[in-house]
Amino acid sequence: MHNGQPYPTDREAKKLIVEIGKRMYAKNFVAANDGNISCKVDDDLLWTTPTGVSKGFMDEKMLVKMRTDDTVLSQGKRGPSSEVKMHLRIYSENPQAMAVCHAHPPISTSFAIAGIGLDKAIYPEALVNLGTVPCVHYETPGSQGIPDSIAPYAREYSALLLANHGAVTWGGSLMEAWYRLESMEHYAMVILYTGSIIGKANVLSREQVEELVEIRRRMGITSGGIPRGAARPSNTKDVPAGHSPDASPPLLRRDCADGQTQEDAQVREITEKVLERIKDLSIKERNVDDVPL
Repeated sequence: MHNGQPYPTDREAKKLIVEIGKRMYAKNFVAANDGNISCKVDDDLLWTTPTGVSKGFMDEKMLVKMRTDDTVLSQGKRGPSSEVKMHLRIYSENPQAMAVCHAHPPISTSFAIAGIGLDKAIYPEALVNLGTVPCVHYETPGSQGIPDSIAPYAREYSALLLANHGAVTWGGSLMEAWYRLESMEHYAMVILYTGSIIGKANVLSREQVEELVEIRRRMGITSGGIPRGAARPSNTKDVPAGHSPDASPPLLRRDCADGQTQEDAQVREITEKVLERIKDLSIKERNVDDVPL
């Protein structure tokens, strides 16, 4: 039992690890043999993915069973990934963690390469399910440096970006760890769109952030940082369809028939002038053609 909940059986854990590996691969969160997954089945026992195998083409016979002290109990042709040390450190630092997912989702990984954490108070779902996502400093993949770099964050957060590397999430179940990885990539995409494409985002106010944090507490989520809210809300006014927040609605001219706007009248006037000009040029061209040589 873990926090009053039974651990998954070996069969349940293995089946779900294989399924999530396929989801990772299908979503382009991993390429080739990237990424790794683990799930605890007892206080000191877990199943994890093998090294050098595509997560989209695994089967249960390939998986590795080991203890949290790094002792391998059973395996197929391949042993565990060198990055399992990161999983073991999370389990050691955070007794609430039951599963870990590590992958290289493209947008999240791009933020990690840029050294930018995900901490914008703009998206309620991300704030509730993830909180904030710090970016830890670079360490060589597979080295002891990575577990050491994430250790200070393992209790207070639910996800991390690994500088120039990728992303890692954990949770009270394997599905929760996977959903957090999905949520992280979606959050990163929203930040990318609003920050670099649209160029504008209404930041939630401090009061709005506090309301969401309270919802998170009631859901039993105790981890995840709290992003900084704005002093005042900027999202309390309706925006009429078809108009940007800063634009005034088009004016109606009294002499426009059938509710036609001034803008429509101007377009029609310009169109008529262009057509008249084309007609004049066509007449002149015919007149030139009719001149005898």
